[in-house]
Amino acid sequence: MNQQIPNRRGKKVPVMTGPEAAALIPDNATITISSSSALGCPDFVLKAIGERFEKEQHPKNISAISPIAAGDMYGVKGIDHISKKGLLKQIIAGSYPSGPSSFEPPLVRQLIAAEEIDAWNLPSGVIFQMHRASASRQPGVFSKVGLDTFIDPRISGGALNKRTPKDLISIENFKGEEWIFYPSVQPDIAIIRGTTADEHGNITYEHEGSPLGALDQAYATHNRGGIVIAQVKRVVEYGQLDPKSVRVPGMLVDAIVIDPDQWQTTMTPYDPALSGEEFNPSEELSQLDYSLETVIARRAAAFLNDGWIVNLGFGISALVPRALSEDERRVEVTWVIEQGAVGGTPVTGFGFGCAHNADALMQSVDQFTLLQGGGFNAAMLSFLEVDEKGNVNVSDLPGRTHVTAGVGGFADITSSAPIIVFSGYFTAGKKEIELSESGLNIISDGSIAKFVPAVSQITFSGQRALKNGQKVFYVTERCVIELRKEGLTVVEVAPGVDFQRDVLDRASIELKVASDLKVTDLSLFTQPKVSA
Repeated sequence: MNQQIPNRRGKKVPVMTGPEAAALIPDNATITISSSSALGCPDFVLKAIGERFEKEQHPKNISAISPIAAGDMYGVKGIDHISKKGLLKQIIAGSYPSGPSSFEPPLVRQLIAAEEIDAWNLPSGVIFQMHRASASRQPGVFSKVGLDTFIDPRISGGALNKRTPKDLISIENFKGEEWIFYPSVQPDIAIIRGTTADEHGNITYEHEGSPLGALDQAYATHNRGGIVIAQVKRVVEYGQLDPKSVRVPGMLVDAIVIDPDQWQTTMTPYDPALSGEEFNPSEELSQLDYSLETVIARRAAAFLNDGWIVNLGFGISALVPRALSEDERRVEVTWVIEQGAVGGTPVTGFGFGCAHNADALMQSVDQFTLLQGGGFNAAMLSFLEVDEKGNVNVSDLPGRTHVTAGVGGFADITSSAPIIVFSGYFTAGKKEIELSESGLNIISDGSIAKFVPAVSQITFSGQRALKNGQKVFYVTERCVIELRKEGLTVVEVAPGVDFQRDVLDRASIELKVASDLKVTDLSLFTQPKVSA
């Protein structure tokens, strides 16, 4: 790309159609995409790029970077528009579209599985920092995030298939300590999204659930002479925008594309409570429909104390705020979500990443500064598998890798969280479990053990957590397990459970038993029969 920075003072930024913006992208370019799975996806521009390739076979051999998944979790929107053989050559992403196992894998997953492209799954927070390092002409990022996990280059280096090189990142020693070195990225094109642009390219985010990492991605691209394309809902005259509301200054923007039908998230046309424009009391926490997941979430919530700052992850753990609202202790915590929301009511399901009535909407990279630095009290996360060393897998489901999103911000969060509470079912597969006033009655159990000798992919290292002095718990519907130096130790069991049959014999590993084994509060289980 052209290394000369153009003189843009006082000039209007051209407003282009999607096809015109797509024509700006040359073959072999590196594109950085500002997006998250639920919010901020510049889908209109990405679709235009894919359509241009279908007509012209250009641009070819593109390298894509997406700190969080670009588009929805099903692959209908976002990265799948450019996931075509010949167009996409390689991709670095914090997470990927997944979709349920009953659906055909998203196109990007198909390319990875077919060994058609190089693909890396790296921590979202670190990818944001790789952009910031690039913008300031630093060689890269030294971080402990990812050590002893599948991201560690001594294991797989985040490579998602056989053809992908495992030496993109490296282990370096500095003053006797090991660090992972993540090289800065070198984008030629940035595709970002906001709400409003003025004629000079200044971008505001009033309808967005978060500014994500757009500013750093624009800086990284602009500072090396690249092109920044901004997708927005509307353009106004110069002088109409409040300078304090501008998140990306026009001096960085080279082209504007208008999509008047742009949705706020992939699931929401527009909700002002998600973007902080209105406070909507009706969006306060709703009551949970009681189920096994509710039991797990309520028990996980019991770890939290009043006044804590708590990170919230996807999955069963996303139900914890609603469970906490039912706690008679009236505990109040401040939720922080990696996409940028601080406080408020986190959204569940595939809208996860937003919050109603948030206190603040931070840039993602700044939120990760809090999380990587351990400036919070606890992380509420989920698990697919746990092994005898306390390692957790959330990024790979054996035989069906497309149904998981990947590491996302999980590794960033767990690297320094003082307390980590993982939530999940004790077994997988069809089961019938009765909830009643006497506790838990396991009539038939799942056939697949989730506590196993070795996880298929290490997303969290139990031994590193012990070395760091972190407290780690695994909450299931039938017991609570703590990671101790002597091993995984059952510290609490649900009332009504046959401890030997339903816990010790249902794990594929030996579980230790605490000398002061407790029985979980019976009030969590006073619900009618459910099946899972």
